[in-house]
Amino acid sequence: MFKILRYLTSKEWLMIGVSLMFIVAQVWLDLKLPDYMNEITILVRTPGSAIMDVWVTGGYMLLCTLGSLVAAIIVGFFAARIGASFSQRLRSLLFNKVESFSLEEINRFSTSSLITRSTNDIIQVQMLLVIALQLVIKAPIMAVWAITKIYGKGFEWSMATGVAVLVILLMVIVLMLFVIPKFKKMQTLTDDVTRVTRENLTGLRVVRAYNAEGYQEEKFEAANKALTDTQLFTNRAMAIMMPVLMTTLNVLSLAIYWIGAYLIEAAQMIDKLPVFANMVVFSIYAMQVIMSFMMLVIIFIMWPRASVSAKRINEVLDTESHIVDGKKTEGKSGLIGEVTFNRVSFKYPDAADYVLEDVSFTAKRGEIVAFIGSTGSGKSTLINLIPRLFDVTEGEVLVDGVNVKDYQLNVLYNKIGYVPQKAVLFKGTVESNVAYGDNGREVGFGLDEVKKAIQIAQGADFVEKMQDGYSAAISQNGANVSGGQKQRLAIARAVCRKPEIYIFDDSFSALDYKTDRVLRSKLKQETAGVTSLIVAQRIGTIMDADKIIVLDQGKIVGQGTHKELLCDCAVYREIAISQLSEEELAHE
Repeated sequence: MFKILRYLTSKEWLMIGVSLMFIVAQVWLDLKLPDYMNEITILVRTPGSAIMDVWVTGGYMLLCTLGSLVAAIIVGFFAARIGASFSQRLRSLLFNKVESFSLEEINRFSTSSLITRSTNDIIQVQMLLVIALQLVIKAPIMAVWAITKIYGKGFEWSMATGVAVLVILLMVIVLMLFVIPKFKKMQTLTDDVTRVTRENLTGLRVVRAYNAEGYQEEKFEAANKALTDTQLFTNRAMAIMMPVLMTTLNVLSLAIYWIGAYLIEAAQMIDKLPVFANMVVFSIYAMQVIMSFMMLVIIFIMWPRASVSAKRINEVLDTESHIVDGKKTEGKSGLIGEVTFNRVSFKYPDAADYVLEDVSFTAKRGEIVAFIGSTGSGKSTLINLIPRLFDVTEGEVLVDGVNVKDYQLNVLYNKIGYVPQKAVLFKGTVESNVAYGDNGREVGFGLDEVKKAIQIAQGADFVEKMQDGYSAAISQNGANVSGGQKQRLAIARAVCRKPEIYIFDDSFSALDYKTDRVLRSKLKQETAGVTSLIVAQRIGTIMDADKIIVLDQGKIVGQGTHKELLCDCAVYREIAISQLSEEELAHE
């Protein structure tokens, strides 16, 4: 928990220091009240005392109370300010850290867990910080100061107070031993609820299509019940604290007055008034000691869960991304848009088998190089190595003659126009989605460039029919456009960047054959001199490529043009037979 405090700024530490001064002032004012109460008790019991003296002393008590209230308000203001700014910074740090993660780190934590850590966990830490600034500092100061005040005023009373404090400490220790493991489990269970909810919302159409509402409800109820049962256990355990505390407080009050009654009865007449005054003062100080421990108990209730949350946040912030930024800002002289795989092998972290083995090829500037193979043959994994979504296990990937690991990441990304297998759109407009990102140039994308990119991607027909046209709203994840429209906008986004290299990861699958053919023809015409790497399942999409690379179980089993592979590669021929008619094959 303390480790996460390193993210507090010097300004926030200064506010904590100022808060500390006001807390000390508040405690001093609170502890002055029993002294004035002692004076009033003696004045009331002393014959001939002036009523004005009682009023004056009462006025001082009122001033102390008002001063304590003002100090508490100031401390609360600083605590709220520190907590809010600290949580804001943690959210930004987490977001930026996750942005730097490769797919390896994302998969290690899981998306649902990262969402929980960025929201629920930070809230837990913020709540503890706000309460702690007001109570953790105040409680020990008040307890120690109050104990020094009552020291020597009565051995019997001190013993009763000590026993009460011991009972409270034992109760807290026992409860913490049972509750802390449950708090650790609770955050993991919160991840599960987030995961199930997210899966259900993203897959709602599939759930309904398969009449799986009941199954999803059972799955959610299982996760929900596990979290609820754990919360009930911790809440019930913590609920025991307050009754025990109040009972201890009341028993201590009775014990002080019971002991006081015996002491007053046993005292000489001249000593009865001081003993009575000491009893009144002691009872107030003893209550303040117990209240201090009650404040600490509140912290003990919040501490375990916040501590677990802080640990989970630190796990993300302390994780070093495997994708390390290089220093190169340009490729070798004379090389533009060239991609080379030099004996590349790759396997996923902790996996036993390689996904890719000894892959070597070169895509020169302006070439269209296509990848085809059965499902799971490693096509998408291969092209994901170019923008460093993963790093190679063995060998090297070169872009413009330079290892991709040596490039500054922003420089590498600006060389690439990437269209993923699943087209992703962001909430905004058509224009904001196509002009998305930084192109590495001083001037951003203008509307004319956006329109041209959409025209090349064969999207102008449906975009111009939309209400507001290029300013038409796109909902989250492009839910208000079809799959084919989403793919064309994603392709337009890549075209708008005017990169050296296009990467199409099965990006034409949602298009009809006519649109697919026209789009590829337009791309070839408008983007001459740009290297295109295409992953496809359909022979028709790639048969005009300059080079087709056939993958099978992570290895290259064929390289060449469509006609060459039909003659020389059995795997390619088998795929072609399954997709092309006899007439088309005979023609080829």
